Amino acid sequence: MRAARLIKMVLLLQARPSMTAAELASELEVSERTITRDAQALSEAGVPVYADRGRTGGYRLIGGYRTRLTGLGRSEAEALFLSGVPGALREMGLEDAASAARLKVSAALMPSLRDASQNASQRFHLDAPGWFKETPAPELLPPLADAVWDDRRVTARYRRQDTEVERELEPYGLVLKAGVWYLCARVPDTVGTGAFRVYRIDRFTAIAADEDRFVRDEEFDLPGFWDERAAQFTRALLRSEVVVRVSEDGIRQLPYATDAVSVREAMEEAGEPDDEGWVTLTLPVENEAVAYTQLMALGPELEVLEPAALRERFARAASQMARHYE
Repeated sequence: MRAARLIKMVLLLQARPSMTAAELASELEVSERTITRDAQALSEAGVPVYADRGRTGGYRLIGGYRTRLTGLGRSEAEALFLSGVPGALREMGLEDAASAARLKVSAALMPSLRDASQNASQRFHLDAPGWFKETPAPELLPPLADAVWDDRRVTARYRRQDTEVERELEPYGLVLKAGVWYLCARVPDTVGTGAFRVYRIDRFTAIAADEDRFVRDEEFDLPGFWDERAAQFTRALLRSEVVVRVSEDGIRQLPYATDAVSVREAMEEAGEPDDEGWVTLTLPVENEAVAYTQLMALGPELEVLEPAALRERFARAASQMARHYE
């Protein structure tokens, strides 16, 4: 295990001009004292690791040292070929570049690993869109992807309900969620900062990339930003509540009919099952109409208790179904 850590430490220092002990400790998930000992071990083994002292000091390799410990193992090579998402690359206009990169990597591998690409593609395939949905790639996705990769500002026209608005945007990242593409972008203000927002790419009607590049905020974390905004979006939608009584089978089905996180939180606050094994839950929902559509999927495994209007709607639907099957 230590040998693998020493190799990773050399590769990190080879990739960056200098790293502090704290940075190396964070990357390698060890203490700073361990980093000091590892640096000494590397130096004794002939790897020219140099320590700069002082508050701004760190570790670096001297003399243009380059390690040859860059060979890939089979699991590493197969994982590398899994890292691409063919459909997404194709929609962004990067399929040819990705194909060329895979060929170059394959050619650089040892002969015994040349089948890694085929092994990976035959064992894993990502089909992002949900069932029964056709989501063609937005027409303006390729130019937006180019702007994202090149850090270029864009002037965009965006469809908002019945109107169109024009915005100057700094495109930071693309997200593919359930077959729908989104752009995470910063709207710059007069002092050069600005708010980060999310846009559905299929609602853009025009994109024009500027010649100037923007300065990217290095602290921006795309996965973290998306998770936070997705959670905020879900909470903002769920403005109403319903009280339901659910059977044991219904509890298993409920996360597939409505928001799974809300179901889990409701279950944590629920009381004990009644004599029939049913549990009473208070569920946040978008509105009564959406709740009717979602909860009807559970059929006889769920009973709506409140609000009264929704319960009456379920009762009417149950009576009508009973007449159909008499």
